[in-house]
Amino acid sequence: MVELTDRAKANMEVVLEQTCRSLPHGGDHELRVFIAQRLADAAEVGRTSLGHLGIIARKAFADYKSSHTGAR
Repeated sequence: MVELTDRAKANMEVVLEQTCRSLPHGGDHELRVFIAQRLADAAEVGRTSLGHLGIIARKAFADYKSSHTGAR
């Protein structure tokens, strides 16, 4: 397991908040965990810039949304 820098952790937090900002109550717990896990996976392999993480978070959100459409 790679030790993440403080900057990487901060970038992950910023991107998660930006991604969920427009959702009611900032998104539900399940969605936030899903996106956070994708961000952590990316950071583990060195993708820690805001740009990379932003792309990954938006893709994760789209994946989550498409896999949960009609499920509720």
